[in-house]
Amino acid sequence: MPTSECLVSNDRRSVRTRAALRLALAQEIDATGDLTRVTVTAVTERAGVTRRTFYSHYKDIPDLVTQIENEALADLRVHVERIAQCHLGHLSEALQAHEPAPGSEHLLRAVAERGEYLRPLLGDGGDPAFAERLKRMAYDAVAGRALDGIDVRAMGSFFDYYLTFAISAEVGVLLRWLEGGMRESVEAMARLMTALMFVRPGDLYGNPIDFDIPGFALAIMRCEENHDVR
Repeated sequence: MPTSECLVSNDRRSVRTRAALRLALAQEIDATGDLTRVTVTAVTERAGVTRRTFYSHYKDIPDLVTQIENEALADLRVHVERIAQCHLGHLSEALQAHEPAPGSEHLLRAVAERGEYLRPLLGDGGDPAFAERLKRMAYDAVAGRALDGIDVRAMGSFFDYYLTFAISAEVGVLLRWLEGGMRESVEAMARLMTALMFVRPGDLYGNPIDFDIPGFALAIMRCEENHDVR
């Protein structure tokens, strides 16, 4: 029967092996420019492990990709949910003090720690479905909390499209940061991404446009009702 020391040693070895394969996959995506061209042989040679070792952890390259993505999404979801719990009062205070949304630095730090493999997987040569999975994870993590206390006139399709728009925009900025080599610091990006969510048309030109958003949403609902009647 294996001792506890052996189990710990094997577990650490497994963690190191998985990390090496994860990094090797990312490097192969960069080298080939196309995830579909990455082979088990290339990944194992780059990682310095045998094919047998690879198959003891993964079925094939798609399985490796799926497991990497699932782990990353689960880890990042924890941070997204924490940001979603932020009350508007606390968010307002942060903005007035030129501080980021509470929890946003932790999220971006988690992204940065995984940047060496998230960037290739989310890039043009990576998995095209990964970015959509990231958006869906964020939507699911935020939607329930975002409905808490919402003006009833802003519910329905307006809320759905607003949240889709906001999340797609934030993910787009995140991808731009990764593609650019994360030149900006986590602290700067957290403030930037927080501020971008509240920029109104005209704000950058000293001529902000104010309008009744709930009323506008209600007008959209009426259009939908009239369309259904037809």
